[in-house]
Amino acid sequence: MKTLRKVFLPLVILPFKNIIYAQKKDSIPLKVRAFFADKIPQSRNFNIEYTTVTPYSFSSQLQDKDQPDNKVKNFQQAKADVNIYFIKNKSWLLSTTLNYRYTSIKNETPIIPGIENEENFHYHSEAINLTYFSKLLKKTAIYSASISTDGSNKHFERLRGMVNVSLILKATPKTKMRVGLAGLIDPSAQIPVLPVFTYENRFNNGWVLDVLLPRKVLVRKNIFSNGRISFGSEMDNTSLYTYRNNKTYEFRQTELNSGTIYEHNLGGNFIGTFKTGIRTFINARAFNKEDSFNDYIWKANYKPTFYFNVGISYNAWK
Repeated sequence: MKTLRKVFLPLVILPFKNIIYAQKKDSIPLKVRAFFADKIPQSRNFNIEYTTVTPYSFSSQLQDKDQPDNKVKNFQQAKADVNIYFIKNKSWLLSTTLNYRYTSIKNETPIIPGIENEENFHYHSEAINLTYFSKLLKKTAIYSASISTDGSNKHFERLRGMVNVSLILKATPKTKMRVGLAGLIDPSAQIPVLPVFTYENRFNNGWVLDVLLPRKVLVRKNIFSNGRISFGSEMDNTSLYTYRNNKTYEFRQTELNSGTIYEHNLGGNFIGTFKTGIRTFINARAFNKEDSFNDYIWKANYKPTFYFNVGISYNAWK
């Protein structure tokens, strides 16, 4: 699931971000454009956010040996994401996605003897995305391929690929539905082929059911004149590289954030966001970069905690 969140999810969503920005309205099928009519769009071109959590306890194993119970006393993370579009016409879209993440973790006692209690990590990823849309089985079809890299402030570490095909089964002002498959080209991936399912339904009372499996399940509603509130769950991740004894290790952690999201259109294409709720942890492992996620040397079981997230984004094109 961690590989899913870090590599697959941002890239499989991206083709739908791109399509709305084609320059000519008549170059995009009406059913595709129906996905994006929103005063507060779900896709953003530029985004900065900050996350912190309350302290939480965990148990762990190092090389299959139980370690003393520990506690994360402080966790802070800052993220920045950029989507840039190069080619936009009636059939093809070419774009790049740039991500940076700074993570600061302070544990009560060191995880590995001899290292610091508090560590700071820099993580970045870059992707080139090519999208083509046409017709398949009389439905609007979207084909995409991406190649991505990631690394730390010291080195580039991994090269990955992704291919995806999806069909828009329905796209009306009330209901939108899409199905597809994505294939991952990544030696460390747990699941090489993943299903994609998107469903949105607008109820008569103003509430909207918003599902993107396996990433999120939300219900949301526009409130006030420029706001939107959502309740539900979203998957997130923490990814980083660390270096010990001339070896490179990768740490992956999958989180499920369940709670409330409030978004507000600030004007001038700026959108402010606040999120809070309970964070539960699906998995957390560290492994030699040359091995797979299943060949871990360290794993942890974290207790749930409360999270707080604040961010601001800019949508350059409407």
